[in-house]
Amino acid sequence: MPEGPSIVIAREKMAEFIGQKIIAAGGNAKIDIQRLENKKLVDIKTWGKHLLLCFEGLTIRIHFLLFGTYRINETKEAKLRLGLVFNNGEINFYTASVKIIEGDINSHYDWSADVIQEQWDENAALEKLDHKPNMLICDALLEQDIFSGVGNIIKNEVLYRVYVHPESLTGKIPLSKLKEIANQARVYSFDFLKWKNEGTLKAHWLAHSKKICKRCNLPMHKKYTGTKKRRSFFCTNCQELYA
Repeated sequence: MPEGPSIVIAREKMAEFIGQKIIAAGGNAKIDIQRLENKKLVDIKTWGKHLLLCFEGLTIRIHFLLFGTYRINETKEAKLRLGLVFNNGEINFYTASVKIIEGDINSHYDWSADVIQEQWDENAALEKLDHKPNMLICDALLEQDIFSGVGNIIKNEVLYRVYVHPESLTGKIPLSKLKEIANQARVYSFDFLKWKNEGTLKAHWLAHSKKICKRCNLPMHKKYTGTKKRRSFFCTNCQELYA
């Protein structure tokens, strides 16, 4: 599943279509596709893992789920979910969730929850964590209404950076450490964006998919943690368990 920074990259690649009208639309998405024809793309926004194609009066929300992809000015051997043709090119989406959101998109999203937005509000995230004391931090970091855009890679790398065990109870983690986690969720997301654009993301991983702790030279643990049962990679020697 693409994480927030990857969706930002998609937005940047599609920016050339802003201001253009759709001259043809197709695909098997369960929306009124014909309604999109002759609509001008006025903006492209992102919120966490959502790509938002904004038109006057409506927005197309794209969620790539686990295996969704897109192509710009080319196609692939797969069933087309949604294809949008403009005078200057085309965008094609595959294996993604496509929905139409009516009205002003700003009334549907809390931009302050997105770790990569200018409106990101760290204090609001900390307040939300305060109301979930019995939640494991590995689950809390993946809660999109708290840390929109954070996915499993960012979760693992952030917890390794701040020396916190993924199965720590949020309510047992000191406030100073929670602040580190919230801050690094944003900092690492921008690192992710930079490295992804450079094509060097995997080379910078310190925890995700790693077998040896670079700090301790001990075996890393791999475990499906929390209620979300997502893969966690962590070192039991240097990542403290707060329980």
